[in-house]
Amino acid sequence: MSPLREKMIVALRVRHLSGRTEESYLHAIEELSRHYGCSPDRLTRDEVVRFLEHCVTNRKLSRATVNVYFCACRFLYEQVLGRDPVVFKLPRRGRSRTRPQILSPEECFRLVNAPSNLKHKALLYMVYGSGLRVSEVVRLLPHHIESDRMMVFVQGGKGHKDRYTLLAQAALEVLRAYWRAHRPVHWLFPGQSPGCYLSVACAQQIYNRAVLQSGVRRIGGIHTLRHCFATHHMENGLDIYALQRCLGHTGIKTTAGYMHVRQERLARVVSPLDRPPFARP
Repeated sequence: MSPLREKMIVALRVRHLSGRTEESYLHAIEELSRHYGCSPDRLTRDEVVRFLEHCVTNRKLSRATVNVYFCACRFLYEQVLGRDPVVFKLPRRGRSRTRPQILSPEECFRLVNAPSNLKHKALLYMVYGSGLRVSEVVRLLPHHIESDRMMVFVQGGKGHKDRYTLLAQAALEVLRAYWRAHRPVHWLFPGQSPGCYLSVACAQQIYNRAVLQSGVRRIGGIHTLRHCFATHHMENGLDIYALQRCLGHTGIKTTAGYMHVRQERLARVVSPLDRPPFARP
């Protein structure tokens, strides 16, 4: 391990950034170093900007990926190498305004019931029924399911925040069937290696297979179920502040970004010009 990489790892961990953020930042800096064939601490601001431009123009990476690269470079040069943020200012690429599509409740029902494997079905039920992130559902422990209160305790969610969210009765019934059949020892959804939880990649594969088996339209990854949880609750009248707590958001603006109106519901909205007194009886 190079001294610079070790120094960056220490800086990331001191700031309590998540393991996924650490992995993403280190990968971005590795790509930067590989692009120029030298250590990143020898590069100028203009060289870093040209690398980011190469990622956009030649590699055609997504906005989200380029922004991760940007944040990794800014962290390295400002927080680790101590470069002047004014002199070494990097241009940030704007966020994509593309809004994800949402499955209907009927489509979600078909999707979460598609797996014949009880473990896989229980995992999908928990993501949709409780609005969990994939990184949260794979780290659930049996005692996090508080059936007496119909709540789920989420420990160390995004931003290292703990919270409670809803436990659906249907999800509880699937969990009990799964528990009776498999009796997981430590993690609620263990992985193949002893003592390890199911990986995020495996959870995504479970979702992908369920999409194929159910025949629903493919509109995204497993995070789609979290958007569906928020949207369907909003359509059923759940208070946005209660939804904010369930999703584990610090700001209400973030929660609003998870609330979408399905096209078929929007099609039923009547324009005020089609209502009295404009419209004839």
